[in-house]
Amino acid sequence: MARTSGTDTRVKLLRAAEELFAAQGIHGAQIRDIVRLAGQSNPSAVQYHFGSRAGLLDAVTAGRQERAEQVLAPLLAELDEDAGVRELLTVLVTSEAGLLADDRGRRCLRVSAQLSHETGLRTGVPHPALDATAYGRLTARIGERLEALPRPVRLERLDLALTLIGAALADRARQYLDGTEPLTGEELFRADLVETTTAFLHAPTPAPVPAQKDSAMRTA
Repeated sequence: MARTSGTDTRVKLLRAAEELFAAQGIHGAQIRDIVRLAGQSNPSAVQYHFGSRAGLLDAVTAGRQERAEQVLAPLLAELDEDAGVRELLTVLVTSEAGLLADDRGRRCLRVSAQLSHETGLRTGVPHPALDATAYGRLTARIGERLEALPRPVRLERLDLALTLIGAALADRARQYLDGTEPLTGEELFRADLVETTTAFLHAPTPAPVPAQKDSAMRTA
């Protein structure tokens, strides 16, 4: 029997992790099941190749980000410097939706949607993994277009908008993986996602809630 290389084993573990993290959740999937699905007999295979469960998850998300970046970077480079929110979101949705083309990409979309609030956008300090990436530059440019909003509102809206995009793509991915026919075609789905998110980001800032009502809502 031919022996597999360390690289082959690593790839098999990654593919198995993508499948089970997508189907069972990043907290629900068991490492022993990932090892078994990868066809490995050594229960310490994940620790050997990735250091830990967290290291394996990081590797899965890094691979997913790399695939999206290959589409996003050139599209972003073609945009005018004064491109608006709609144009920036169109580039983002186009690159992310490209992962819907195959089962691996669909699984990775389902995994990354579970990590949407770890970007650091709500704090104004993006996650280090976004440094020097097209995704990081794009989200920063969207934030610049929203400077008329109060900073807390701007940060929260941007985080929620990206969460919405991730959730919509993950749901679409689930339908494809389950063999369910989506309600809309790809072009309409992408265009509607861009328009919906653009409208959300550009919604007027509501008037301040009176202090007494705000306090009552927290204690209700």
